[in-house]
Amino acid sequence: MAKHNELGAKGEQIAVDFLKNKGYQILETNWRVNRAELDIIAKLDKEMIFVEVKTRSDNYFGEPENAVNQKKRDLMTDAANAYMYKVDHDWEFRFDIISILIRSGKTYIKHIEDAFWN
Repeated sequence: MAKHNELGAKGEQIAVDFLKNKGYQILETNWRVNRAELDIIAKLDKEMIFVEVKTRSDNYFGEPENAVNQKKRDLMTDAANAYMYKVDHDWEFRFDIISILIRSGKTYIKHIEDAFWN
């Protein structure tokens, strides 16, 4: 596995553990439809949360969350719509970003709730 893929997988596991510790129920990880992927699909109370995880080893080119551009948002929205249709969704939903920076043996996590509407 390429080093950036290993970092991404490590970041996604950190994000899953982080969300579980906050009381989220993890429904799916790496859920794919067509060209789109949802890193984490979680539930908190009656709200469904679609989470994009961005992990970096440095922030030289900006914070990890800045990599979630409009194209990525559109793909996530398409995938979320497909997932909600599949499970006959009938509760509220939102899109979150979990930004992870792993540098010098330390892990920094930023959870941006409702990221698409802020």
